[in-house]
Amino acid sequence: MKKAPLYSRSRPAARAVDDAAAAPDAPQAPEASPTLPASATPATRRARWRAAIARHERQLWASAVLLIVLCTLVLHGSLAPAPAPLTMKQIDAAIRQSIDDKPLPSAVTRAYEMILPSVVEVVGLMTDGDDGKDVDESKHRGPVERGVGSGVVIIDNGTILTNLHVVNGAKRIKVTFMDGSESDAVVLNTQPQNDLAVLRARTIPDDLEAATMRSTGDLSPGDQVLAVGFPFGIGPSASAGIVSGLKREFRSPEGQQTLTNLIQFDAAANPGNSGGPLVTMDGEVVGIVTAILNPSRQRTFIGIGFAVPIENAAAAAGMPPF
Repeated sequence: MKKAPLYSRSRPAARAVDDAAAAPDAPQAPEASPTLPASATPATRRARWRAAIARHERQLWASAVLLIVLCTLVLHGSLAPAPAPLTMKQIDAAIRQSIDDKPLPSAVTRAYEMILPSVVEVVGLMTDGDDGKDVDESKHRGPVERGVGSGVVIIDNGTILTNLHVVNGAKRIKVTFMDGSESDAVVLNTQPQNDLAVLRARTIPDDLEAATMRSTGDLSPGDQVLAVGFPFGIGPSASAGIVSGLKREFRSPEGQQTLTNLIQFDAAANPGNSGGPLVTMDGEVVGIVTAILNPSRQRTFIGIGFAVPIENAAAAAGMPPF
């Protein structure tokens, strides 16, 4: 029996053509790829994969490392225990530490800052000799202070409340605002029964602020109050205390006048505080400081001061009641 010939992969092409012609009836092998023989395709694919891996070895290693890191982080995050909720004790300690680091301003400080732009110094002036005393005519007759007190702006057009006894009999009235500017003032109205006077400044600062007034209807003994003014011409000065009583009565040392329906307070007040505001911790005016009580007849504070309720003062200014 005749054996089929075996062919080398390297045989000449011409010889292969002759052999094919010599055996026309031999079955035709499937047509192989023009690039690679069909029998070598799997091995060649593996070689191509190896070559591709060799070319991108660094990138593959880097990607593998990154994937491992990401998996580690995700696994750690899922396994890490959730933080325990803060206890009330820890929250309280944190709040206390925050307050210690940056303390809040006191209620008195806030009240003082709110009322201060509306406080003025009031000076009643008179000419030498107007008080009946002998004057050396060879000397220049100039204005001298008759009384020094305080006041509070209640309307931003320069309307000011003060005590009548501060300006009564003065030939000229001068007011000094918190920005340092000065102005002459005139008396618009008086209320002698409450020792009140309403002034109007001739010139005012551009940014003049009026105080906020508050009814005394809900004022009670024990409420904190602040008196602001110019005691003995020093100021502006602030003194804090409480409401000691309501609807008090005060008779002047000379017995010439009796004031009623007064607010009694224990915030320090002295000559020069007269006419200044008595304010709540909200910075709202509830009264006008008017008098102090001292059984020894000395004009110094011993713990009892009086203020006219703001309702009376507003009425003196022609303002509607609260």
